[in-house]
Order: sequence, then structure tokens, then C-alpha cells
Amino acid sequence: MARGGKGRGGGDRSMVPPADFRSYYGRPIVRPPVWHHDIAAYLFTGGLAAGSALLAAGGDATGRPALRRAGRTTALGALIASTYFLVNDLGRPDRFHHMLRVAKPTSPMSMGTWILSAFGGAAGVAAVAEAAPLLPSPLRKLVTPLGTAGQYGAAALAPALATYTAVLLADTATPSWHAAYPELPFVFAGSALASGAGVGLLAAPTAQAGPARRMAVLGAAMELYGAHRVETSKGILSEPYTQGRPGRLLRAGRALTVAGVAGALVGRRSRVVSGLSGISLLAASLATRFGIFEGGVASAKDPKYTVVPQRERLARREPGQSQDPLSSSA
Repeated sequence: MARGGKGRGGGDRSMVPPADFRSYYGRPIVRPPVWHHDIAAYLFTGGLAAGSALLAAGGDATGRPALRRAGRTTALGALIASTYFLVNDLGRPDRFHHMLRVAKPTSPMSMGTWILSAFGGAAGVAAVAEAAPLLPSPLRKLVTPLGTAGQYGAAALAPALATYTAVLLADTATPSWHAAYPELPFVFAGSALASGAGVGLLAAPTAQAGPARRMAVLGAAMELYGAHRVETSKGILSEPYTQGRPGRLLRAGRALTVAGVAGALVGRRSRVVSGLSGISLLAASLATRFGIFEGGVASAKDPKYTVVPQRERLARREPGQSQDPLSSSA
């Protein structure tokens, strides 16, 4: 019985105790991800590698060598760091190698491993080509076009590298990740572009930083749109992204993104302001990735974020039942 008796004001008095979302032996209903912060760092460095590859291609296509150099070297360095964080979380390097034994299109992890490997080869060739001026003339003539081909190959793979991790998170049973599957690719793609723009603003003279500024604006728009949707349109599953440490990280990321874009646009003639804007965009991308990661982990640890959405779905399928998921029986 949902209600009975009279309250002090003459109305019905609730006989149902406050909802208590516990599970057997105090364990979460959904097993929280076993991933550690190595994976959050892997998300950031993978996005940075993708954004830097696009920066290099844009710099080369528009005759801006400073952007090309910064993009090529950062893409390779970030990819090496990303691979380290992934392998460190896996525990044994041979596990990464074993994933290359098969290609399973339905598995984001399998496809991601192949994308990471292909991107690494292309980005490596492009970065090595930056040393071409130090090589003998015959070798230089061979390495330079190979570097250009690798650079554009890495740029072609960059969108997949930037977004496959979003698909990987959303493909899990972690409630707040799974619910945000339409928006996470926007957040991750925008974050990758913004971080790549940050590299360009830091490394290039202001006269060559035009493409980086445009990347910053586009990336910030995508990231802010996606993050706003994640934080406001998922009902109770948006809560983990707005509370506690995840909420603080995502708010910091939003503020740093806005500050970075504003500085990039205002400081067109100031190397100092452009550099500070680049640092702000890189810090924003880092905060956003960690905020999304920790928000999902928090949603898996609290049974409420599994039970309430399930009851809401049942109530929608059975209109005759109570529409209040907190007052329905388990």
C-alpha cells in the first residue's frame, strides 16, 4: 500500500519509507569499471595525438611550417604516451599485441587497437621526416614525400582515433556513459580539436597561428555543446557529471575552454596571450576527459543510477503503474 492514514494537515500520510538503493552484500548492481586513471590519461593523450595530426596537416597545406612541425612531433609524442597508459592499465604489454591477432568490427576495443596502430605508423613516419634536412640529399628526397604521405594518413585516421574511445565508454553497462552515447563523440572530437589548437597556439608565431585559432573555435563549440547535453539531458543519469569531483572537473574544463578561445581570438598579435590560451585549452581537454571518466565511474558505484532508470522504463511501458520510480516497489 502506497499511502494510508492521515497526516497533521488532514491529508494522506505516506506509509512508504524513503527509497534505499542497496544491493546484496552492499555491492553495486553494475560492476564499476576496473580501469584506473591511466585510462583517463589515455583518453586525453589519444585525443591530443588526433588533434595534433590535424594541426600538422592544416599547417602543411597552408604553408605554415611551425604548425606542421609542432603537430607532427606532438602527435607522435602523445601517441607514445597514450600507448604507454593503455599498456600500463592492461598490466602486460603482450595483451596489446594479442588484440592485434583479430579484427572484430563489432568491438570498439578491437577496432581501437587497429586504429591506434595504423595511426602510430603514419604519425611516426611524419615525425621522422622532420629530421630530413639533416640527412644526405638522396635520402632526404625519399624521406620528405614519405613524411607528407604519413602526415595526411594520420590526419585521415584522426577523427576515428579521437572518437572511438567515446564509443568504447558508451558500449559498457556503466549507466552515465551508456546514456550519453549520442553526445560523447561530440565531446571527445571537440576536446581533441581544442587540444590540438592549444599545441599550435603554444608553438607557432602569431602570424602562423590562424588555423589553430579556427580549430580552437570549432573544437570548443563541439565540446561545449556535447558536454552541456551530457550534463542536462539525461535525467538522473546527468547527476554524476554535475556533482562531486566529476562536476568540479567538468566546470573547470568549461571555464578553461571559454578562456582559451577568448584568448585565442583577442590575442592575435600577442605571443604571450596566445601561449596562455594554448595552455588553457590543453588543461581544459585534460579536465574534461577526467570529468567524463570519473562521472561514469561514480554512476556505476551508486545503485540508484541503475534502479531508477530501469523503473522509469518499466513505467513507460506499463502506463497503468505509478510514474514515480521512487515510490514503486522493487
